[in-house]
Amino acid sequence: MLLETASELAENEFAEKAYEWQGETPWENLETLAEHGFLGINYDEEYGGAGMSEFEAMLLNEAIGRVCPDTASFLNSMHMVAPRAIDMFGTHEAKETYLPPLTEGEDFIAICISEPEAGSDVHSMNTTVEERGDDLVLNGEKTWVSRFKDASAGVTWVKFPEGLGTVIVDFDDPGVEVSNHYTNMADHEQTHYYMEDVVIPPENVLTRGEDAFKEQLKALNWERLAVASISNTWALAALEYALEYAQDREQFGQSIAEFQGLEWKLSEMVTHLEASRALTYRAAEDAVAQGRVPDPLQTGAANLFSGQTAETVISEALQICGANGYQQGHPLEYLYRLQRGWRFAGGTDEIQKNTIARWLKRGGAPSLLN
Repeated sequence: MLLETASELAENEFAEKAYEWQGETPWENLETLAEHGFLGINYDEEYGGAGMSEFEAMLLNEAIGRVCPDTASFLNSMHMVAPRAIDMFGTHEAKETYLPPLTEGEDFIAICISEPEAGSDVHSMNTTVEERGDDLVLNGEKTWVSRFKDASAGVTWVKFPEGLGTVIVDFDDPGVEVSNHYTNMADHEQTHYYMEDVVIPPENVLTRGEDAFKEQLKALNWERLAVASISNTWALAALEYALEYAQDREQFGQSIAEFQGLEWKLSEMVTHLEASRALTYRAAEDAVAQGRVPDPLQTGAANLFSGQTAETVISEALQICGANGYQQGHPLEYLYRLQRGWRFAGGTDEIQKNTIARWLKRGGAPSLLN
C-alpha cells in the first residue's frame, strides 16, 4: 500500500517538473509528501514519524526516485543520514527540537564530516570540542556539505579530548561563518564553512566516549546502504527511459529494441541492476529482521556494486538514446552527472573495498546459513 500510494502520488504530482529542479530543493514536493505522512517514516512516532523501518524508507525513496530524482535525493538524506543519527542517538530534547520540523516538510539537517585535510581518514579531523568550565566549545571547519542553505543545523563529526564523537551544530549560532559555496558537476551546491568558539548545549551531544566511533559507524552503515539504494533507483529510472525510447525509435523499418545488439545491452543492464537491488535489499532486510545495523561486509558490497552498476546502466541508457540523451536538460544527461558523485558519497569505491576485505579476513567467507 505504501509503494502503490507513493508511486501514484509521484506520477500525478511530481512527474511534470521532475527534471527541472537541477539541484534546487523541491520544497513543494516535500510539502505534498508531508501532507501524506511520507516524511520521516522511519522515525519514532513520538517525534512525528511513522515508526517504520529503514527498509520501508528505502522502498519509498525508490518509488519516488523513479519519477523525480531530486525529491528522492532529499528523502534519502532525510531518512537515512543526519536526521537518522539524531533519532538513533539524540537526547529527548534534541529529538523534540529537530525531528518534528523535518516530518512537516519545513526543515533539513545536514551531515558534516569532511574537512580540507580529512576525508576518508576521519581520524585526521581537526574540528575539536573542548571543555571550558561548564561549556563545550567547538572550533574547526567542514567542507563539501550538501544543502547547507536548506538546513537549520548539521550533525557534525568532531574530536573530543577522549576521541571522536558527534554533535548537532545550529548554523545560525555565533561563530559559524561560511567560507565558500561550490557547485559540483550535477549543479548541486556544497559549502565550506568555519566554526569559531561555538558553544554546544549538552543536549546536542549525540555520541561521545570510548564507543562513540562504533556508534557513529552504525549510522554511517545505514547511510552507505542508502547510497546503494538511491544509486539503484536512478539506474532504474535510466533503464525505463532507455527501454521506452528503444521501443518507440524506429530505424531500418523496425524499432531499435528489435535489434539483437540492443536486446543484449538491455538484458545486461537489467541483470546487473537486479543483482544490485538484491544485494542492497538483502542487507537492509537482514538488519531490520535481526534488530541490528547493516552488516559491514554486506553494506560495503552493496555500496560498491550499486555505484558501479548505476554508472554503467545510466551510461548505456544514454548510449541507447544517442544524441537525444546527450543534450543538456535531458533526464539521462542529468542522471549521468548526478550519479557520478555517489561513487564517493559515504566512502569511495576504494574505501568500500578496504572495508569488505577487512571484514572478510575477520569473519571468513559468508556462510549460506547466515
